[in-house]
Amino acid sequence: MDELRILPKELKKKIENCEEIFLLDVRNPEEAKLANIAGSFLIPFSELKSRISEIPNDKQIITYCHHGKRSFEAVKILREHNLNAKSLVGGIDCWSRFIDRRIPQY
Repeated sequence: MDELRILPKELKKKIENCEEIFLLDVRNPEEAKLANIAGSFLIPFSELKSRISEIPNDKQIITYCHHGKRSFEAVKILREHNLNAKSLVGGIDCWSRFIDRRIPQY
């Protein structure tokens, strides 16, 4: 995959291998209540620029949203701040369909 995106199966492998990653959910709080990936940190996309300081600079950041559009835009912002970030292809929708079916689809 390209340098800005990560496939769900690649993220699953990183989680299983206990790699040092920071899962960043950029959806709004209402969406996050419906479904989320365990261990993720919520910063809505609309607040991302003002909350950059809350994001660690010593870990790879994996962003996700519902389908991947906001998280891809978030990666661009994070990279402008010299952070190592990738967007989850297909978002939590793809994750819940192919990786963790316990997560509800919405």
